[in-house]
Amino acid sequence: MSAGTTSQGFAAGFGESPEVAIDDVPVRGILPDWLEGSLLRNGPGSFQVGERRYRHWFDGLAMLHRFTVSSGRVSYQNRFLETEAYRAARDEGRIAFPEFATDPCRSLFARAMAVFDPQPTDSAKVNIAKVAEKFLALAETPIQVEFDPVTLKTVGVTGWDTSNFGRMTTVHPQLDDARGEAINLVTRFNASSQYVFRHLDTATPGATPTTLARRRVGEPGYIHSFGMSERYLVLAEFPLVVNPVSLLLWLKPYIENFRWKPERGTKFHIFDRQTGAHVKTVTSPAFFAFHHVNAYDDGDDVVVDLVGYDDASVIEAFYLHRLEEPDARIPPGTLRRFRLPLRGGGKTVTGEQISPTPIELPSLDYARMNTRPDHRYVYGVSLGDEPGFYDRLVKIDNVSRTTTTWRAEACYPGEGVFVGRPGREAEDDGVVLSVVLDAAAETSFLLVLDAASFTETARAELPHAVLHGYHGQFYGEVRPT
Repeated sequence: MSAGTTSQGFAAGFGESPEVAIDDVPVRGILPDWLEGSLLRNGPGSFQVGERRYRHWFDGLAMLHRFTVSSGRVSYQNRFLETEAYRAARDEGRIAFPEFATDPCRSLFARAMAVFDPQPTDSAKVNIAKVAEKFLALAETPIQVEFDPVTLKTVGVTGWDTSNFGRMTTVHPQLDDARGEAINLVTRFNASSQYVFRHLDTATPGATPTTLARRRVGEPGYIHSFGMSERYLVLAEFPLVVNPVSLLLWLKPYIENFRWKPERGTKFHIFDRQTGAHVKTVTSPAFFAFHHVNAYDDGDDVVVDLVGYDDASVIEAFYLHRLEEPDARIPPGTLRRFRLPLRGGGKTVTGEQISPTPIELPSLDYARMNTRPDHRYVYGVSLGDEPGFYDRLVKIDNVSRTTTTWRAEACYPGEGVFVGRPGREAEDDGVVLSVVLDAAAETSFLLVLDAASFTETARAELPHAVLHGYHGQFYGEVRPT
């Protein structure tokens, strides 16, 4: 870890969290009087089960967090998701299900039986979304977990797809409240694998997902998110691919079945958002990404913004034993823009780097700016010049191509979530919320930044550490009584 980060600080971010509820969290500074609602966060709550430790940042037992802001005060609660994976860890002290990069201890017979009945983890730890009035904890596995946003109690399980055998979903569904729809991508692994876009009519009570589009694929890629413009869906297929037979056998952890094949390039598959028809596939030189930021239509082109890497080595960098090394360096992702031609026979993708600033866990004013060509600001975590973990927040202006930064000594912020001021006109009129680990104190705090100036206005300080997590959302309607 970087200078000022002790081994205890590392353990605080990749250790274990207690379940707590705090009615009145001490606040330093002044909270905006208009800020009312709850920040719901998702991520690992423990990297240790019995004598075993999870191997990767993307593993661990799912834990939900709720920071509620009301009348200038803050309350906090966290809770493990009541999943089969959690119950096995709690009651039996064992890792019972395959994770992203950690496999359970299984006998040879159990491994053989897993071929006929693969059961990936239900520990839905990556993201949160409100879909058709249901609050869901999301993972890349087929199982999505519904929970009560106030109590954080687990309600039940659901899924985007009920097809048999070998399927994974992205953890970033595209939501359009104005059209009353939610769309997600499912990869079905089989002898003949498919990418399948599933569509849900969120305006119709009791509706179930239906297939909007599909495309066959020989070696499916690892896909964490996808793009959506007003007219099109964009599936960026990076050359980190898997032989589906290897994945169905599940003899190694999930991600370790994938191979980097840069000679394939990165393929952009474009589909009509209304009809599901495949419009075109274009190819760029190889690169990798976890997160799309935005996509919009521009004449006969679709423009896609995402956080790109030159290769997939960033996944290796997130193994815990690698992060513990004193000279650990995380490959930097940068904000990149790709222009995809739709008309004529041209298949040349034009790409550019919007900013050289390292960025990950990107976010924007999604509700207002997603699919719009005039979106300007992107928020995210970033890296310094020294070895170590993400230790600052950045705001990238993709018009002026400038960057504004917040950082504090020995502090490691999580994703920055933008919350807009009611009635605002300016895109960055609001606040950015982030859960920050203070490695020196081994505690965490909710950071409130003025989004326009990117300066701190307040922090709510917890007495314990919140582990390094991933994604969350702010909901103005979630206010415990």
